[in-house]
Amino acid sequence: MKLENELGLFSGRANPELANKIAKHIGVPLGKMELSSFSDKEMYVRINENVRGKDVFLIQPTSPPANENLMELLIMIDAFQRASARRITAVISYYGYGRQDRKDEPRVPITAKLVANLVTTAG
Repeated sequence: MKLENELGLFSGRANPELANKIAKHIGVPLGKMELSSFSDKEMYVRINENVRGKDVFLIQPTSPPANENLMELLIMIDAFQRASARRITAVISYYGYGRQDRKDEPRVPITAKLVANLVTTAG
């Protein structure tokens, strides 16, 4: 069985160059997915191939603009969850909000943990 029949490799808009290098290195083509924005700048994701039962790898760093790239990642995860992917792995080469990993003074969030919880909850 071909590797591409067992897994799907997809890229967000944050670093398509990295995704293309990974795809070339492992010999699996990038999956077909539509990423766009509505007129009010809300993001839209549509998977254009069957991923049911596949292990899906999403390449999407949360580098600047961190909020935009993080939201795109969360929406992609949700789309693949609803498309019945067997397992979803987010490949996050840059972890936005990673510097906020501990409480260094009173009344501040631990945003790195919040982001991890959001990604986990999304799927």
